[in-house]
Amino acid sequence: MTITMTPSRTTAGSDFAALSRRISGEGLMQRRPAYYAARLSVVALMLIGGWTAFFVIGSSWWQLVTAVFLAVTFTQVALVAHDLAHRQVFRTKRPGEFAGRLAGNLGVGMSYGWWMDKHTRHHNNPNHDDLDPDVAPEVLIWATKSALGRRGLKGFITRHQAALFFPLLTLLAIDLKVSSVKALRNGTVKRPGLESALLVLHAVGYLSALLIVLSPLQAIAFLLVHQALFGVYLGMTFAPNHKGMPHPTGDEDYLRKQVLTSRNVRGGWLTDAALGGLNYQIEHHLFPGMPTPNLRRAQPIVQAYCAELGVAYEQTSLVTSYRQALRHLHQVGAPARVEHRAR
Repeated sequence: MTITMTPSRTTAGSDFAALSRRISGEGLMQRRPAYYAARLSVVALMLIGGWTAFFVIGSSWWQLVTAVFLAVTFTQVALVAHDLAHRQVFRTKRPGEFAGRLAGNLGVGMSYGWWMDKHTRHHNNPNHDDLDPDVAPEVLIWATKSALGRRGLKGFITRHQAALFFPLLTLLAIDLKVSSVKALRNGTVKRPGLESALLVLHAVGYLSALLIVLSPLQAIAFLLVHQALFGVYLGMTFAPNHKGMPHPTGDEDYLRKQVLTSRNVRGGWLTDAALGGLNYQIEHHLFPGMPTPNLRRAQPIVQAYCAELGVAYEQTSLVTSYRQALRHLHQVGAPARVEHRAR
């Protein structure tokens, strides 16, 4: 799908400027230090508590429960790193980057610098076939033109990617680590020495804990359960946001480019907590520096303004968002299935 709704540059600029004035008038861009102090404290306590329970329980198959808890915790740490990368937490750049590297590199074993660069390019051109790294043709294919000509394992995955989507998410945590190492080796990350040291410290500490406390079989089971569920949960927080939404041409104005490619997920405080505020994806893309707790308040303002302009505003349930993403994957893989049958 492509976006065709493009007003003149003057109108487009005034559209977003008018919305920005409404948002600023409500004080929604102001920092929320008390919220982030509480949220960072809770996530830190979850991380400390999870590893404390790990050492207290010792060599036991009950550690698989700990693995599940730490998978949830690691995802919450990653969501905190996301807010840090968008400078929602601290007023200045340096403390945000310091805390982001602690959360990303040391906390979950993912390069903060690599992810921040990748995520910035995504925000600049969401769902753009050539400019958004999140829809680049890799294991999964999100654009029909990239589905043809793939053979072997890649071709099999493309033909069945809708059915394989959730199973493949079990490998996401490993993929993040591999991509982090590649970025550090390629020299595309600022402060590569510091980030490399923190990643090594994470890996050594993580693997040492498993090998010292658990039996070999228990260590393998813990590793598989923990990393697989971490990948699934993390992938499920990002999948509803853009997958299956229109792919822009790159000529759209800022407001329409961000709104028409994004999808909100309805829900209450539990949805907000589980998805880290990413369920307000439209508001987040329009105002990436807006603190997470303000997104809920901004949502009705943005929705009403889009209605005034006649700009489509997509909001659905969590289950429906996954259904739409899977349907899109299945449709994209259709030419590959036809090609395979013809061969």
